[in-house]
Amino acid sequence: MEDTLLHTIHDKLKSKFGEDIISAEQAYDFPVYTVSKKKIIEIISFLYNEEELGFRFLTTMCGIQFPDNKGGEFCIMYQLHNMPKNWRIRLKVYTPANDMEYPTLTGIFSTANWMEREAFDFYGFIFKGHPNLIRILNMEDMTYHPMRKEYPLEDGTREDKNDTMFGR
Repeated sequence: MEDTLLHTIHDKLKSKFGEDIISAEQAYDFPVYTVSKKKIIEIISFLYNEEELGFRFLTTMCGIQFPDNKGGEFCIMYQLHNMPKNWRIRLKVYTPANDMEYPTLTGIFSTANWMEREAFDFYGFIFKGHPNLIRILNMEDMTYHPMRKEYPLEDGTREDKNDTMFGR
């Protein structure tokens, strides 16, 4: 996607939403916008309904954790696609660990249903208004979210490993 498209979309978003568009950059072949959580439904609705933009396909929606990003440790990333023009964009919305609630996108994209359930299951995001927010891949009685970076990667009590073989 060319750099001018980044600016075209950015100008439309900035004129409509102002300070709720936090940043814009070109990452690989995607324009990437960091946006405010409080306006995410309005922003995605605008991208969906605006005639010239027409981002009517939700390709991906997933959770991400950045433990060292204080005040924005968790992120929901949305990838939208305008299929007739083959335009793709990425939206990122950061939130602190103590505010994991987002509005559901199921009213705009029915495919958001399972994607939101996955983000809930693995990271603990809560999607307000979701029709069936239950675990999708893990057992219901799990009391933790396995993709969070809260657990050691390896068992520190093992004595049968020689970490020098792995550059540690």
